[in-house]
Order: sequence, then C-alpha cells, then structure tokens
Amino acid sequence: MSNSAPSLSLHFSPVLSVEWFIPALAVALILLIFCLWPQKQFHLLRLLGIALLFLILINPSVLEEKRRSINDVAVIVVDKSASQKYGKRTEMTNQALEHLKAEAQKYPELELRIIEAPDGKEEARESLLFRTLDTALSDTPKSLRAGVIFLSDGQIHDVPDNPETMKDYGPVHTLLTGSKNEKDRRIEVINAPAYGVTGQEVTVKYKILDTENIKSNNVSVTLTQHDGQTKTFFVPVGKEQSLSIPIDHAGQNIFTLEVESVENELTLANNKAPLIINGVRDRLKVLLVSGKPHTGTRTWRDLLKSDPGVDLVHFTILREPQKMDFTPQNELSLIAFPIRELFEIKLYDFDLIIFDQYKVNNILPARYFRNIANYVKEGGAFLEVSGDVYADRHSIYHTALKDILPSEPTGEIYDKAFRPDLTDLGYRHPVTRNLVWNNVIAKEDKKPVWGEWIKQIDINVRRGDILMKGVKGKPLLILDRIAKGRVAHISSEHIWLWARGYDGGGPHAELMRRIVHWLMKEPELDEHAMSVSVHKDVITIEKNIFEKDEETIAMTTPNAEFKTITLKKENESSLVMRAKIKAQDMGVYAFEDTHGSRKFALLGDLTAPEFTGIISTEKNMKTIAQETGGKIIWLEDTPKPSLKRTRSQTTMHGGNGWLGLRSNNHQAVTSTKDTPLFPAWFQLLALIVFLPFIWWREGKE
Repeated sequence: MSNSAPSLSLHFSPVLSVEWFIPALAVALILLIFCLWPQKQFHLLRLLGIALLFLILINPSVLEEKRRSINDVAVIVVDKSASQKYGKRTEMTNQALEHLKAEAQKYPELELRIIEAPDGKEEARESLLFRTLDTALSDTPKSLRAGVIFLSDGQIHDVPDNPETMKDYGPVHTLLTGSKNEKDRRIEVINAPAYGVTGQEVTVKYKILDTENIKSNNVSVTLTQHDGQTKTFFVPVGKEQSLSIPIDHAGQNIFTLEVESVENELTLANNKAPLIINGVRDRLKVLLVSGKPHTGTRTWRDLLKSDPGVDLVHFTILREPQKMDFTPQNELSLIAFPIRELFEIKLYDFDLIIFDQYKVNNILPARYFRNIANYVKEGGAFLEVSGDVYADRHSIYHTALKDILPSEPTGEIYDKAFRPDLTDLGYRHPVTRNLVWNNVIAKEDKKPVWGEWIKQIDINVRRGDILMKGVKGKPLLILDRIAKGRVAHISSEHIWLWARGYDGGGPHAELMRRIVHWLMKEPELDEHAMSVSVHKDVITIEKNIFEKDEETIAMTTPNAEFKTITLKKENESSLVMRAKIKAQDMGVYAFEDTHGSRKFALLGDLTAPEFTGIISTEKNMKTIAQETGGKIIWLEDTPKPSLKRTRSQTTMHGGNGWLGLRSNNHQAVTSTKDTPLFPAWFQLLALIVFLPFIWWREGKE
C-alpha cells in the first residue's frame, strides 16, 4: 500500500437536526413575506439577516481526508497434478513461474499469491484447480482482484459451466505447458472381473485409443502371464476387444496387457494395464489312495472331509485281483478299483493326489505311474506319506514316480520314539514357521515341545527343502518343486499320534493344512513370495527370508526404464527382506525376482481423468479466457510473457506476448479532518454586529 494526496470537500454540519431545520426555514420565510407584503417594499437587510442566521445554522465545513491506495491481488495457480510430470512440463512450469515472480516485482502495488493444486496432502484423481482458487481468494473482495494466471497443461476438470461467474476474478489467463503436437497411445480396460474360478477362463474387454495425429489402423498387443509367458496379437484401434484369460491357480493371477508404443510418444505409463484376478477354487478335488487300512489314513481322511470345499475320492487297496483266498465270488462285495478312469481319463481333474503307504502291486500298470509323473510336471500336486513299504522292493520309488520323488529310501527303518523338530530352514519356511501348539510358538530361540512319533523311514534327500527332522536329525518333511508342479514327502505315517494327543500331541491339523495349501500353490505359503504395497507415492517390496538375507530384484518403471532394487532384512530377528522406493511417475511398476515371480504396483488410478486425458489442450480454458478478457499463451511459443497493468474498464487484458492484470485503484481513508468554514468567533461577531445594525437601520427609516 502507498499513500496518496489528501482530498478536500465541502459539506454541511447543521446545528439543528433536519426535522427542526426545515420547519424553521419555512417559518422564517413566511414571516419575511408577511412583513414585506403590506409595504410592498423589498428589504435587503432583512433578507441578509435571515440568510446570515441560516448560514450559521447549516454550519458549512471543509472535510480533509487522507487516503492510501490498497494493493490489488493477483493469483498464480500452479498445476501440480500427475499429468504435469510428463515430458518437459514441470521444467516449463518452473521457468515460467520464476519469470512471473520477477515481472510482478515491477509493480509494488500488486500483491502476488502463488498456490499449488493439488496441495500434495492426498493423491488427486482429477485436476481441481478452480476449487483451490476459490479457497485462496475467499478473503479478498472482488474490487481488489487483479486477475488469475493458470500454469497448466489445460487438463483442468472443474472448469465452471457458467463462464460469466469468473468475471469477478478479473482476467483469467492460461500459460500452457507441453506441446501442440503431442502424441499418446493408451490402453483402456473396459471390463475386467475381480474373481474367476480356477481352471476356467474369464473375459476381459479393452480398447486401444490413439490421438488424432497418430495414423494407425492396427496395433500389436502383448499379454504377459504371471509366469512370464507372453502372447501377442493384432487388434484394430478404437474398437472394443474381448480377450479370454485362463485362471490357473487360487489367489492372485497377475497379467499385463501392453500395447506397442509410438515414436515420440508423450508417455508410456498408460500403454500398460495390469490385470489382477483372484482365482477361487470351485471345489478342491483330492484323490487319496491308501495301501492298507491304518489309523493314519483316518487322520488324513478326517482332515480332508472336514473342509466343505474339498471333494475327496478315497480308495484303500484291500485285495489284489489275483489274490487266491478261496472266498466265493458271490460273497465278494468289494468295489473294483476304477484305475483307468482315475489315472488316465480323469487324472487331470484332480488338484492333489495323496499316496498313503501305497505299495506297488499288480493293480496299477507301469504306464499309470508315468501318467502321474507327467501330471505333476505339468502343474499337478503329489503327496507321499511313507510307511514300511517305502523301504522295501515294493516301494513306489522303483516306478516312474522316481522322477518326481525328492528322496530315495535306504532300506532302513527306525522303529524308535523321537520328537519331530524343525530344521534351520524350517524355522524360516512359511509352511512350518511359527507353528503354535499349547500356546508355544515354534521359534529358533525357543524349541517347540511336541509329542513323540515312534517310527521313521530312512531316506536320502536328492533335492528339495528339508523342513523337519526326526531320528538322529534324519529328514522327516521335504517339499520340492518339479517343473510346474509340487511334491511333498513325509517319511513317517505317525502324524496321527499328534491327532490322538499322544505324549501331548502336536500341531497336526495346521501342519497338514499348510502342506496341502502349499501344494495348491497358495501365495501366502510360497517361500519365494514377493508382496508389493503402495502408500501415497512410496512403494514397499517385501520377501520372506528363506535361503538368503539379501536379494536383488528387477524393477520396470511406467516409462519402460529398468532398475535394480536390493531387498535387505531390517534387523536380526526379522523374517522378511524389505525395500522402499519413492515413485517419481504415475502408472504401472513391474517387479520380478530371481525365481521369476512377478508383482505389480499401480501408482494412481489409470481410469481417472488425470490419466485418460494427458494431452495439452486449450479447449477447456478458451471460453473462460474470452468471457473475462484473458489470454491463452503456449509456453513453447512464448516462454517468458511480460506482465502489464491495465485499466478495469478494458475489455481485453492480454496481447501478443503479454498478460494484463487490471488496476482497480481502490483506496482506503486513513484519517479525516473537519474544519468549519466560519469559525465560532466569526459567527458570534457577525450576530453581535450585523443584527443590531439591521435594527438600527430599520428604526432610523
């Protein structure tokens, strides 16, 4: 604010109030006329006397006001939305902002306010700049607003429907970042189910959209599965497409759809769309084959039958076809084993096959064992629970199952009591770590107290992870991956002792449930599982500490840049490795570990207006500029526009290379001084001298 010259004005401060002054004036005039009428003479002195009296009554004064001019307020709205990070928009914005600050310093009577939208407190789906502007000017009267300058790419999503309401803000200018000839191609997922039944397919609908300056009719789209396999196909641009995607397993099935890029494309962030479909098992189909009836079989059967989501097919081999026991045929009521239907026709309908103390006999031909081995290699699951027979010549190890079994029998059987315990690896594996029994958690620093088992088969482990040990530290539980499938081997059938509570029992139900779920490839029990979470702009990657305490993974940014991230454990007691990164760009981040596991992080909502429209445009602000007398300037053409002050009556406040901010010339009165035109002593002297003179003159006449 600055002071201005004092202002002088003449006004009246009547001694009498208006309601008394007007009647008094009327009475005086009537008396004057009454006195003059009979004589029909004009008495100047009487008229002057009355005029003097009323001049004193109305008390004319000189009012002196001291004023100061009030600064006008101009606002610069800086667009900080996600679309402003593409290309050189951020750089252009910062340079233009510094230039405008310097220009504004030329006008000391101008107050410049700089606001950012969104303010960074929360991630915005839209560029709501006008809402932020209203808040910033809520304390500024309309008469003090000089104008508004938007530093934006033009993708503003709350432009008022009625442009006339913006006249109160002064001229509204827009400095556009970006380029007039930007190119962008994006993939829009129209419909993608969140859930799908395992073993079936779901349909995803999508569309490829190009800007008008891209002249392409067909483009290639690549579908990448969670295991890294890819499929590429050509689709027309702008037309809705349908894609069938198989759901292989329960839990998250992760896919990505990616469209080929265009030369000089603005961003690659929206060329890729993640598809995360949760697989739900309709029914878990389990085939349990027991070599002979025993108590352990009942334990497995009870566990599987207790789950309503499990369809159990259970066969116990009680009698071989060639067995000669002189039983009359008409008295046999046993069901013939449907071997061809189970192990050839419907083998791949099962999710899990369990062999419980099965011994090789004349029932299953050798080719069926080869079918089972192939079934596992192609993604199936197999569990072997070994009894005495696994150690002799009738062991299934001597069949084609040898290719998938992780351990070889030595022929020795330990028929003695022992307490199962976890190996060092078992304390870290998700299947066996933190097993709880009698409120005791299985931890390395505190041994679990579990009941005894009384028999174990001696084996040599050829491959796989040994999670539990038994007699003399011999392997008791082994988990192994075979091609696409999984195999588990328990070298004792005496887990049923825990179920019976023998010697205090043990966590039989939880251990068996975890083994089955690991075989079913449940993500939460995967020892190599990687999890990715997003909070605001921070991405956190975690992995179980299993074989090592540190691991390097590959990261692909939304703009197809490759980086490496190192995961480390935070302290000695930690069971996970972790890394946190601050994301710079919005879009899809892909992570892949050394085991081929892939995860994705989505920063921002790719369906939000902030991502679907990223091309710089003047369309949204054109009507506002015309209605308020503002100007739209592309910074690529005029990187440093000048500022000028314009009169408020001007209809156009901008021109070639300059922006006008209106000058309102608003002032505030700081002090006033009221000086009577006739001092009191002068009024008193006039009455004392002039009135007696009139009386004397009238008397003489």
